[in-house]
Amino acid sequence: MPAPRTVLLTGAAGGLGTLMRDLLPEYGYQLRLLDLRPVEGEPDSIVADLADREALREAVRGVDAIIHLAGISLEAPFEKILRANIEGTYNLYEAAREEGVSRIVFASSNHAVGFTPRPEGTAPHDAGALIPVDTPRRPDTFYGLSKSFGEDLAQFYWDKYGLETVSVRIGSCFPEPTSVRMLSVWMSPADGARLFHAALTAENVGHTVVYGSSANTRLWWDLTTARALGYEPRDDSEPYAEKLIAEQGELDPENIAHAYLGGHFVSDPPIWPY
Repeated sequence: MPAPRTVLLTGAAGGLGTLMRDLLPEYGYQLRLLDLRPVEGEPDSIVADLADREALREAVRGVDAIIHLAGISLEAPFEKILRANIEGTYNLYEAAREEGVSRIVFASSNHAVGFTPRPEGTAPHDAGALIPVDTPRRPDTFYGLSKSFGEDLAQFYWDKYGLETVSVRIGSCFPEPTSVRMLSVWMSPADGARLFHAALTAENVGHTVVYGSSANTRLWWDLTTARALGYEPRDDSEPYAEKLIAEQGELDPENIAHAYLGGHFVSDPPIWPY
C-alpha cells in the first residue's frame, strides 16, 4: 500500500494523540486532528463528538487513512463506555465506509485479553512462552470489552465491506515505564510511531491484530504479527528495571493484580493508577 499522506488522528488532544502529533509528521504524514475538545496550539483541529455522525463524515472526507485513538481510555460506567467506545467506534467506521476510506488503525488494548495469565518469570526467551495474538479474548473491564467489540467490528467491516484495519493492542505508551508491570508491556513513543507507520503502509493487512510494545527484555506477548507489517522496535524498558524494582519490588503471582496480563484492571473495583 502506498504511504498515505493525509491521516485523520482521532483523540488528538489525549496523551497518546499528543505524542503521535509530534512524531508521525516525521514520516511524511499530514495530520487532520479531531478531538472532543480543542487541540492546544492547533486552531484548525476539528472539535467533534463521536456521536455526531455528520461531523465524523465530514472529518474523514478526503483522508487516506485513520488512526482511531479517541474514546475513554480507562474503566468507566458501562453507559459511558457504550456511548464513547462502542457506539462512537461504530459511527467512525460507518463514516469511513461511506466516504471510501480504505484503512483504519484501531487503538485496541491489552485489556481485551486482560484476564489471560501472564507468563511466568521475567524474560520468557522461548517464543512459545509468549502470549499469541490468537489467544482467546478475556476482557478485564467494560473498557476491555469495548476493545474486544472494536476488534470484532474491524473484522466485520473487512469481511463485509473490504475496509482494512490493523488493531493494535497497546500496552502502555509513555515516555518511560512507571511500574514493574509496565516493564513488560511498555511501548516507547518512538516505537509507537514506528508501529503506526508500519500499520498504515503494510500491504494486504485485511484485519490484522498486533500487540503494541517495544522489544522489552521482559516482554509478555508475541510481536510476530507486528513485525510482519515491517515494524522493527528499537527500544527496551530494561534500563528502567533496576530503579523500579528497588522502589516497588518484583511482581507477586499471589497478587491478582500481578497474576494477569491486565494488571490492576482485573481488580474489582479497579485500582488506580495502573
